[in-house]
Amino acid sequence: MSTPPAGVQEWRDLDWPRLERKVHKLQRRIYRASQRAETRKVHRLQRLLMSSWSAKCLAVRRVTQDNQGKKTPGIDGMACLEPEQRFDLVAHLNLDAKPQPIRRVWIPKPGTDEQRPLGIPTLSDRARQALVKLALEPEWEPRFEPNSYGFRPGRSCHDAVAAIFQSIKQCPKYVLDADIAKCFDRIDQEALLKKLNTFPRLRRLIKGWLQAGVLDGDTLFPTEQGTPQGGVLSPLLANVALHGMEETVLQAFPKTRTINGKVIEWAPTVVRYADDFVVCHRDLGVVQQCQTILQQWLRGMGLELKPSKTRLIHTLRKQEGQAGFDFLGFTIRQYPVGQYHTGKDTRGRPLGFKTLTKPSKAKVILHQRQLAEIVRRHRAVPQAALIKHLNPVIRGWCNYYRTAASIKTFRKASHMLFQTLLSWARRRHPHEGLRQIVKRYWRPPQWTFGPEKGPNLFEHERTRIVRHVKVRGGKSPFDGDWTYWASRQGYYPGISYWLARILKSQQGKCAHCGLYLMPGDLLEVHHQDGQKTNNTRANLAALHRHCHDAVHGRSKLEPKRSFCDKDCPCEEPYECERVRRGTRC
Repeated sequence: MSTPPAGVQEWRDLDWPRLERKVHKLQRRIYRASQRAETRKVHRLQRLLMSSWSAKCLAVRRVTQDNQGKKTPGIDGMACLEPEQRFDLVAHLNLDAKPQPIRRVWIPKPGTDEQRPLGIPTLSDRARQALVKLALEPEWEPRFEPNSYGFRPGRSCHDAVAAIFQSIKQCPKYVLDADIAKCFDRIDQEALLKKLNTFPRLRRLIKGWLQAGVLDGDTLFPTEQGTPQGGVLSPLLANVALHGMEETVLQAFPKTRTINGKVIEWAPTVVRYADDFVVCHRDLGVVQQCQTILQQWLRGMGLELKPSKTRLIHTLRKQEGQAGFDFLGFTIRQYPVGQYHTGKDTRGRPLGFKTLTKPSKAKVILHQRQLAEIVRRHRAVPQAALIKHLNPVIRGWCNYYRTAASIKTFRKASHMLFQTLLSWARRRHPHEGLRQIVKRYWRPPQWTFGPEKGPNLFEHERTRIVRHVKVRGGKSPFDGDWTYWASRQGYYPGISYWLARILKSQQGKCAHCGLYLMPGDLLEVHHQDGQKTNNTRANLAALHRHCHDAVHGRSKLEPKRSFCDKDCPCEEPYECERVRRGTRC
């Protein structure tokens, strides 16, 4: 079907749950065919999916409504499409069209003076890439290695950290902490296309995107290597390019080895998140050998390790003045402890050390500076306005680190923020005493920062520590296990405790469309009575972002049904002229 169904004239009137079910059925068939290594069937189903009108609608909705960069234009200047323009984009979504060059944008790297290049494709190319991703992702999900966590649906940074914790918690190990230098910019395109091993039409399309060129200012630069960082398809292509690292390392060593009559695990652990990875093993020689193996393997893809971010450390003993390592914003380290404050091995014997995962010092300092900058920029606004700017930053940071041993860090962050806010308050009232200032802005008995009638400051210490449950190695959202993936939403670190309870009461489904809320879906909280100040649990509902837009779009654009009788003789009561005038039929 290449046209909208009969009677559908508005974008919001499409039966989105039906379209998503049709696309997911095809994706599930591709996933199962890929598991059975039926390459011809996979390619046939991919062609069927990419020609599907339902898949084209979902691809356009993803880049024009769900995506955070929907307001960022490419070289053609198009962004923020109206509903009529979305229908037009679906109708003209031709995969054989020539890709346009991407627009180069430079963004700063957090914590450094360096800048990272982003490539912004045009909106039509983004929609095509989203359509191709719908077809390619279920093919590669069953192939990817179990300890690969970056840019994959249903997997997060916390899963990678939990995998490292599971590997080292029973035994101190040496760790190769490494980073690939300019991974997205140096991938060998021919090696990538060969590894994709797809049918000719899709190969030509992906090759065209890789070689479309970059427009930086008024100069067009050719792209003979790498994938444009910023495109919809780029993360998936980078994962395909780095696929095989873990298998290459594991094949070089036996699974077990007998030492002093004991059989111990000898295979190293490789955990990768995008272009950052670690290799863990109890023997230093094995870790050094793994580094050599990986350097040789990366040369085949045109890549190399970054010397400044490649280190050999130990999780317990200090090496080069440091023990433990930082990974994805966490510090993973083991501490020697006494007999009565230590963990136990599988046989119940004391280990002599404790494995802890904490927020890294660099991220704590960066967070404190960010809060201080927010307070500085809003030094003249009322207290309620300042709290509205601080609360989202504090909640997001605490939700990310609530799975670690972060209690002491949260207390310290709360104390530092109190000192900053006290300076903010004293600057506003230089002639008042400290006691009067505190009574003006902090309310007893808990001495909460906030006005008498208005929002209160969310304190770091109020965050509950919830241990993250690592995703199973072979699970994928395309396997059809709805119960497993819907239940995991309540344990995701990016979701607050009260939102998790709302999801549980909704049985993991969207309150508007009734579909399961899957990993990767953007969630928003809807106030059912329209009053944002009413935050009772009965008034809140979890919705997809596009469903939330549809709910508020209908309430604004359509007249209320109460204007017209239930037995209205009009065929379309919402279009009745008397309804528009506010009278009954």
